[in-house]
Amino acid sequence: MAIGVKVIERPIAHSSYVRATLSGMAVTLKHLFSEKVTVQYPEEKWSLSPRWRGTHRMLTTEDGKAKCVACGLCPTVCPANCIKLVPGEDEDGNRYPLVFEIDEFRCIFCGYCQEVCPEEAIHVGRHYENSEYSREGFVYDLERLMAQTHPVCEMWDPTDPRGE
Repeated sequence: MAIGVKVIERPIAHSSYVRATLSGMAVTLKHLFSEKVTVQYPEEKWSLSPRWRGTHRMLTTEDGKAKCVACGLCPTVCPANCIKLVPGEDEDGNRYPLVFEIDEFRCIFCGYCQEVCPEEAIHVGRHYENSEYSREGFVYDLERLMAQTHPVCEMWDPTDPRGE
């Protein structure tokens, strides 16, 4: 069986390097004289969407304890397997987390942990400026999660009974 070769003739107008170079220069000159949009970053910041999902935050009760009851739903539903939870129980029978860690490097910021939490304890925050010098700095333990003060993501309104 012979292999056939099909030769396509292209007009010179579409394959000219001079034409392609001139059209690229036209785009460059257009952008050279247009108005620039520059944000001077640390001083000026763009406003984020209220649904922005950034680093996590653990809400606390009035007496300063974590609202988490260590039910185990958040590590179960997490697709990235980035939440480590070891439950404990006090002498009154109340459950609390002995160890609660979130590895922000592994997290995909899907927000499932916030949606599944029955106590509304864990929230995905609206903080995006997180830089560390080591990988261990991106593992947020319970104390660090409770110390976060940034606003939380508004995935849903808890005051709305229908969740819309």
